[in-house]
Amino acid sequence: MLAQRTKVGVLLLLAGACASGRPEPRAPEADVAGDAPVVRVLLASGPGPFRVRGTTAGDITVGADPRGVRVDGVERGERVHVEGSALVANGLRVRGALDVLRTESGLALVNEVPLEAYVSGTLARETYPGWGSEVLRAQAVVARTYVLYEHARRHGQAYDVKATTESQVYGGMDAESEVVVRATDDTRGEYLAFGGEPILAVYHSAAGGETQGAEEVWTRSLPYLRPVSVEGEEASPDTYWRAVVSRETLTRVATELGHPVGAVREVRIEERSAGGRVRSVRIVGTGGESVVAAGSLRAALGEDVLKSTLFEVHPGRDERLQDFVFVGSGRGNGVGMSQWGARAMAERGAGYREILQHFYPGTTLRRVREGGA
Repeated sequence: MLAQRTKVGVLLLLAGACASGRPEPRAPEADVAGDAPVVRVLLASGPGPFRVRGTTAGDITVGADPRGVRVDGVERGERVHVEGSALVANGLRVRGALDVLRTESGLALVNEVPLEAYVSGTLARETYPGWGSEVLRAQAVVARTYVLYEHARRHGQAYDVKATTESQVYGGMDAESEVVVRATDDTRGEYLAFGGEPILAVYHSAAGGETQGAEEVWTRSLPYLRPVSVEGEEASPDTYWRAVVSRETLTRVATELGHPVGAVREVRIEERSAGGRVRSVRIVGTGGESVVAAGSLRAALGEDVLKSTLFEVHPGRDERLQDFVFVGSGRGNGVGMSQWGARAMAERGAGYREILQHFYPGTTLRRVREGGA
C-alpha cells in the first residue's frame, strides 16, 4: 500500500522513560471503543468459476448464475456462506469463513476473518519480519487501525478491504509466522484513535527525509497526518532512485491522461509542495503543452517507475535516444509512517508506541474488546 495504498488519534500521554532515555508513551487507555469486528476481505472477483478447497462439504466450484451463485452446477441464491477449518480460495489459505456473492461482474469471494487473524495475515506482506519486534508491533497497530477505519467507513458494503495493494496485502495463514503472531498478540486490540475514532493510518516505504501532509495527496487536511522529519532512511534501496522514460512513452501517457500535446519535447516541474514534492509538471510537445498532476503521471507511468513525487527531471544525455531521466528519493506517497524510518527509530532504541507517536502526532492508543460481532 501500499499500497495505498493507505487512521485517527489523540495525543499519547508520556510516562517513564524508554531504554534510549526518551519518554515512553503510556499503554493503551483502559476504556475501549467497541467490539473487535469480523473483517471482510475481498479475495477475488470476476465471472469465475472459482475453486474453493477445504469446505465442510469438501472441495467445491462456485460460478455465476443469472439469478445468483451456482455451487457445483446447482443454483444456490444470491449469496452462499462457506465454512471450513482451513479454506483455500484464490490461492490463499485463510481462517474464518467465506461469503460468495453475486455481483454485476460475476462473483465476489469475501473472507470473513477475525480481526487479529487478519492482522497476522497482513504483517509479513507489508513489512520485513526480520526488522525486529518494535517495528512489527508498530506495523501491527497500523494495520489493525487501517482496517478498523475502513470497516467503519464502508459499513454495510460487501467488503471492508481488498487483499491487494489497493488496501493492504493479505496473505492469509501462509503469511503467519511465530514472530508475526507474537507481534500481533503483543499489541492485541490496540489501534490509533483521534476523537475516539480509528484514524486513516496510511504508511509508505520511505519518505525521503520528511513525510508530507494528507492535504498534499487528498486535498483534505488531517491533523494527525502532517509533515514530520524522518532520519535514518539511508539503508532503503529507494533513498535515491533513477528512472529513464522515453519520449514515446511520455507522449503516449500524456495522451492517455487527456493531454494530447503531440511528440513530447520537454518536461519541467510546474509546482512543488512546501515540502518539495512535485505537484504538477508541464509537458511541452510538438502540438502544444499542458500541465499534468504529478500523482496522475506517477500512476500512469507505474509506481515502480516513479517511486515517489519527490523528484527532479532532466533530458537524457544522448539526444538520439530522446529520453528523460527522473531522479528522486523515497517510495510511496510519503504520508503517515515511513517504514524505513520506523526501522531506524527502533534501531536507535525507540519502542513501538514512540514510533507511532512520531508518525501520527496527536493520536491516542486505544483497545477494542475481544469477541465482537
